Amino acid sequence: MNTEPPEPTEPPELVDTPAGPARITWHRAPGGARLVLALGHGAGGGIEARDLRALAGALPADGIAVALVEQPWRVAGKKVAPAPSTLDTAWRALWPALERPGVPVVAGGRSAGARVACRTGRELGAAAVLALSFPLHPPGRPESSRAAELLGTDLPTLVVQGAGDPFGKPAEFPEGTYGLVEVPFADHGFAVPKRAPITEERTVKTITEAVREWALPLRE
Repeated sequence: MNTEPPEPTEPPELVDTPAGPARITWHRAPGGARLVLALGHGAGGGIEARDLRALAGALPADGIAVALVEQPWRVAGKKVAPAPSTLDTAWRALWPALERPGVPVVAGGRSAGARVACRTGRELGAAAVLALSFPLHPPGRPESSRAAELLGTDLPTLVVQGAGDPFGKPAEFPEGTYGLVEVPFADHGFAVPKRAPITEERTVKTITEAVREWALPLRE
């Protein structure tokens, strides 16, 4: 499978934040955006993640501009993510660069980026929250639940979760007002075992189709 992200529609944009410069890579909608989907990355990788890459390639054709956001620590080349409060501070500071008059913005991300979106979405005026591979708990520690972040978004929220995610399998998630899509056989990075009766191409299609179906009604 190709590991390169789709070609952006313009050079990456650097945005100053209290934590250092963040970087936004835009994938614009050809006919003009009716919705912006802002996606942050996880603590163990960047915007090259297969789910972020796939959404950036698939959704612009539907009038959904995708902004892939790199946190300052990643832009600076550091290996370890800072504290959640620092991630939130940077996300709040870069948010105005994502806004366009009359165009709703969905706050989203994968793993740690999903947590940031959940914690800050409402205060920033997001139209909804997309949580990819939400880390419900550290692996092997279900007692250390982060469900409160997810349950507290007070916004339309979609979780897309791998069936084999050690950070929280779909069956472990509490009941709530959010939607939950299970990706069969997938792990935290949405990879599937070679022996699984499903290809990674099918996995990516499951993700993009689920997000598209959920996001289209959010367009104004």
